[in-house]
Amino acid sequence: MRMLHLGLRVSDLERSLAFYTALGFTRLGSVPETQFGSLTMLKLPDDPFVSLELVHDPARPVTDTGAVNHLVVQVDDLDATIADLAAEGVPAEPPAAPAPGMRTSWLTDPDGYKIELVQWPPGHPPGMTAADMA
Repeated sequence: MRMLHLGLRVSDLERSLAFYTALGFTRLGSVPETQFGSLTMLKLPDDPFVSLELVHDPARPVTDTGAVNHLVVQVDDLDATIADLAAEGVPAEPPAAPAPGMRTSWLTDPDGYKIELVQWPPGHPPGMTAADMA
């Protein structure tokens, strides 16, 4: 088994698409009408398949993002990513170093979801593994 993607409910699809596109996601396609609303499938350049689904139903705007603590996006160069986001009008917090060689920054999407940007130390494998818990 494997995790495929996360579906996030969004209030304004175009505003959210602009935000997530600035973050580096590309739109792979959409399913216009489902029981949840329209579904827009996104992925990051190094993802092998869809990793984020934007769920939009104008009759059901986002009123509480508290059930989702945060999303995490791995980046190769945190400083360059923050600069690219700033150029797109997306502010990010200054970088922090919560562990040796690891750097993070936080930003908030248009509906209030928190996103953590992570730059692993050189040589770290993609993603988080059991070795990171030791």
